[in-house]
Amino acid sequence: MFRKMICLVSFVLALSLVGNVQAATVNWTDAGPDNLWSTPTNWDSGTIPTTDDIVRIKMIPGPTIANEGAVAYKVQVAQGSSSTGELTVVGGTFTVSNWFTSAQGVDSNAILNINSGTITAGAGFNVAYQGSGTLNMTGGTITVTGELYIAQQSVATGHANLDGGTITTSSFSMRGQAGSVGTMDIRAGTLIIDGNDLSLVQEYIDEGWITAYDGNGTLSLDYDVTNEGKTTLKAIHMLNPIPADGSLVPPGEVVLSWTLPDPCVPGQPVPVDVYLTDDLQLLEWFTDPVAIQVVSKQNVTSVVVQTQPKTQYYWAVDTYIGDPNDPILGPIFSFFADNQAPQVDAGADAVTWLVGGVMTKNLDATVTEDEAYTVQWTVVSEPNDPNSPDAVITDPSAEDTSITLSAVGEYVLQLEAFDGEYTDSDTVTINVYNDGCEAAQSLPDYEPFPGDLNGDCRVDDLDLAILQEDWLKDNSLTEP
Repeated sequence: MFRKMICLVSFVLALSLVGNVQAATVNWTDAGPDNLWSTPTNWDSGTIPTTDDIVRIKMIPGPTIANEGAVAYKVQVAQGSSSTGELTVVGGTFTVSNWFTSAQGVDSNAILNINSGTITAGAGFNVAYQGSGTLNMTGGTITVTGELYIAQQSVATGHANLDGGTITTSSFSMRGQAGSVGTMDIRAGTLIIDGNDLSLVQEYIDEGWITAYDGNGTLSLDYDVTNEGKTTLKAIHMLNPIPADGSLVPPGEVVLSWTLPDPCVPGQPVPVDVYLTDDLQLLEWFTDPVAIQVVSKQNVTSVVVQTQPKTQYYWAVDTYIGDPNDPILGPIFSFFADNQAPQVDAGADAVTWLVGGVMTKNLDATVTEDEAYTVQWTVVSEPNDPNSPDAVITDPSAEDTSITLSAVGEYVLQLEAFDGEYTDSDTVTINVYNDGCEAAQSLPDYEPFPGDLNGDCRVDDLDLAILQEDWLKDNSLTEP
């Protein structure tokens, strides 16, 4: 049984003290002993591309970026009419200071595979500029400073398979011109867009351009909830797998659970087969299903399994809704078993004021961690006042402690937690003012009392004296 898984030539002229520097075009030739980006003989220049180079990849298979720091000025995968090109990233970092463009030519065909590692595009990122482009992402991160396009020109066809990993972009656009075809299917991956793009993304969802698990799941869209100041899009399969697809769980005993679909006949049980393995190929090709089966035709919604640390696991739930001999194959979910990093919350930002030239402020932090951990408070920045002593943290190694402040201005404090393997940190900002009135007036929702004529945050005899002094005075005009 077989289980199938789901420009024209450019140059830059820069004027400097040493003269003119012209960007060079470097072509992938695959002439070396391997298909690694880091092998100089794989390039027609005989050298690895630099930050000044325009890289063109017009071969399948193309280069593979592994555990290295690859760079380029521009990248063009499948550049030119009827060209083909492929790029694979399985680790390390890849920094493109300008545009990353795929399928830059009519009838061109480009493929980008990213399994782990990081791609950073400084100007923008195209999945199909003119031709046909496909992004297959199972892990890693893509960070786009400019705009992420899926199918930009009218003749472009672009598709993004966000099976894992995270794409973060300043802005997002699909089907840039009439006639283009752009789609995205999200599974365990996440799309994050700067700012509030809820209406735009919802429009793409309503049009059917963005789907979850090939239409077998639901999309979760929010702004300023999952990520502050950002729009976040995720997907959940109808089986509602727990652990969530692509998640991190503590090693040892893990409970796998799922939601059963409705049976064909109400009231009938829905048996399931469940498979678990740390070898993806065993699940994809299904060569020895008995060896990886943990549930066999049982009407259950969970099973307990044992996992090892630092191991990627893959699992699937096949359901029997109709024919008891013909299961409906579920998708392959995954999770990583490992010690989770501490989750640190240094507390809410605060506004306070000096009393007698000093203020002692409590620091109320929260660290979530199953293992033993240590913490450390540090002062990241504080007012530069030579007449006031520096801030003093009572006990820097205590989660909840206090700090003594003696100067007016902004203090930024950091709490770092370490569990012996992983570290997490968070910051809190404290703004200190001369008195409570200044502190109140600094708040965005501050509204003065109508009778507070002198602006001291209270209505009292001083305001009355001002009113009496001007009582019955009239400064209206008497003549046109």
